[in-house]
Amino acid sequence: MRSYTRVFVGNCLFTTVCLLPVPLALLVGCIAWSEGDDWAWIAFTLGFVGVLGIVLMARRTTYKELPLVTRKNRLKVTKVSYGDNTFVMWAPHSANGTPAAELVRADVLEASLVRYSPEGEATFTSYWREYTPDEFTPLIRLRLRVHGAEDTDGADGFEITDEWRIPSLCLSAVTVGRLVVLVEPAAAPGQSRVVPQWPRSTLLAGTRTCRVIGLDGRTTEVTRRVGRQLRQMRISRAAGGVAMNGDTIDVRRLEPRLAARYTELAEWAEAHPEDRAPSTEPGEEARWIVDDLPGERAGFGSVGRRWSRRGGVLALGRFLHMGGTDVFQDHGPVLDIVLRVYPVDGTPPFDAARRLTVPMDYLAVLHRTTDVVLSVNPGGTTYMIDWSRTSLLAGLGAATVIAPDGEEIPVTGRSETIWSLMNLLASQGLSNPSPVLDLRKRRMSPAAPTLLQAARSTPHRTKYAQRG
Repeated sequence: MRSYTRVFVGNCLFTTVCLLPVPLALLVGCIAWSEGDDWAWIAFTLGFVGVLGIVLMARRTTYKELPLVTRKNRLKVTKVSYGDNTFVMWAPHSANGTPAAELVRADVLEASLVRYSPEGEATFTSYWREYTPDEFTPLIRLRLRVHGAEDTDGADGFEITDEWRIPSLCLSAVTVGRLVVLVEPAAAPGQSRVVPQWPRSTLLAGTRTCRVIGLDGRTTEVTRRVGRQLRQMRISRAAGGVAMNGDTIDVRRLEPRLAARYTELAEWAEAHPEDRAPSTEPGEEARWIVDDLPGERAGFGSVGRRWSRRGGVLALGRFLHMGGTDVFQDHGPVLDIVLRVYPVDGTPPFDAARRLTVPMDYLAVLHRTTDVVLSVNPGGTTYMIDWSRTSLLAGLGAATVIAPDGEEIPVTGRSETIWSLMNLLASQGLSNPSPVLDLRKRRMSPAAPTLLQAARSTPHRTKYAQRG
């Protein structure tokens, strides 16, 4: 994880080289002052103003590059009430299709990355109001089992294999294996055109949460209630769309005819109880494209000795909202986010909003977790997202602990255990950027018994555990 000071100094040097006349003005001022010239103060003034500009530009660039959250990012006013398990997403709209198209479910049987090769390197690339440019939208080959309109198991559907560009924000729907598609009427047998609906797919996959407030004011959780959600989407599509307040549809605010249809659907759902769909459909290994996507290498994390000695700690945060923008980097899109931070000092959680780059491989597993690991400065005023630790906590790497006797203890998927190990390492000032924690190393000896005990324990689930 890059430190703020190192990045800031680097940006200062780079900006100074780009604005070379600024230090030259100071040099000219010094020479003129030593020779007693009256105009020396002009060169000094230009030089000092230029230096101030360099510092401000470097500070702004550093803040843009690093995933920092500070006090100025605290969200003071919001129109959306975010619960701890709320996740709201704004993703680019998909093609609506013709009125005759049927909205149905499709299961992803296989997925493979065809092409993702942007040329922006580490720089930020902007597209004016273009949210899915081909350069930064991965092309993925999918084999789908498309269901019939009232089909629940796919028996009346058909299979299709094609390549689609999938917005980065919606990649988790592919990992889950549940999509929403529009099927256009076939011009000839076997020639049906399938148009994936990516934002709706993240809703059906359970990445986005969804609640409905009925006419009686009662709130119903419909996340991963696949049958109800499909019928709900068809009603909304027929009406030209229904606005959501965060992750909630308030039927009381809909026009009477549409509200009546939603109420009828709610009554149908009560008469036909439905289990929640699994967090991921069987056969995830055939859809697992995460390893081919760019992102941060998973690991237990690096620890700066000075940071550890002065009281730096790790904390957890949770994404509540992600919204697409028209800015991109090679390893992921730049998103408008709302993050809930859980301070370790016992103070109440707070929400922060800012714009930052989110790695693409993390976006592909948003259905599992929206939690992130934060590195907190000794003063407790600055929080930086540690993507390496976050990736390991999200299951993007195979986490293993090797005991002093050589026994290998797999801890992949045990988020509470991994979190405990990360905190123990940070408190001892021990760096381990790899996903393999080898306790046989000499520098690990003092903390090995405690780390081994944590690796073998099975802690109770907490509110920080992965979504499911």
